[in-house]
Amino acid sequence: MKNVVVLWLLFVSIGSRAGEHGYAEVNGIRMYYEVYGQGKPLVLIHGGGSDIETTFGRVIPLLAQKYRVIAMDLQAHGRTGDRDAPESFEQDADDVVGLLAVLHVKKADFFGFSNGGTTAMQIAIRHPDMVGKLVLASALCKRNGVPPQFWDFMKHATLDNMPGPLKESFLQVRPDSGALRNMQEKDVQRMLTFKDIPDEMVKSINAPTFIIVGDKDVITPEHALEMHRLMAGSSLAIIPGVHGEYIEEITTLPAHSGEAAFVVPMIEAFLDK
Repeated sequence: MKNVVVLWLLFVSIGSRAGEHGYAEVNGIRMYYEVYGQGKPLVLIHGGGSDIETTFGRVIPLLAQKYRVIAMDLQAHGRTGDRDAPESFEQDADDVVGLLAVLHVKKADFFGFSNGGTTAMQIAIRHPDMVGKLVLASALCKRNGVPPQFWDFMKHATLDNMPGPLKESFLQVRPDSGALRNMQEKDVQRMLTFKDIPDEMVKSINAPTFIIVGDKDVITPEHALEMHRLMAGSSLAIIPGVHGEYIEEITTLPAHSGEAAFVVPMIEAFLDK
């Protein structure tokens, strides 16, 4: 019950601030999006099993004070429809770019978290002219970027061991248990079939990039450092805490760390320089 109350407050505080929201037909799916604030476009890409609110609910009100924040639910997530095809980071990248075309955005900065960070990398690889700056938060580009036990867990991942707040959030915006199961199964398959992004492709990303990871993250600090060394001119920050704690992602809220208050200014300083 406590998680439901937290989610309800999150939806009220975020949804009431959206200057624009709706659906767009993109690459055969009906994609839900929200727009906040004014200024330079900043595109937020949520993590796997998540949606706009669960990943970015704490930081949208902060970022919208300076930027035109554009956020969306990706394929099969939240309020967005599905297609008769597996999820892929490449397809998500093309979907995000397709949405931006509908919104008449020709170039933007991108902030991707977790799976959304991997999607942001694919946008920079596949659509480099669209990208101003990149914030890659807990992003994965190689299978060895997480501990071996992560892959063991994914082999046995089920709806039962999916984090409760993520399930509650999905059902809050789409009360359909079948759609929830479909999303979870597609997310798992995408990770199990994940292949390394070749070094040459990572090196080809020439947009200014800020890499962020927690010191107790799912993504290892060593992997973040490897990405930093591959991407010329990138910056790296290792923040105390677990996966997503530095933006107060929904599953980390019980920690009451308040880290977003000092991490968001770091992100803004990078975007503004």
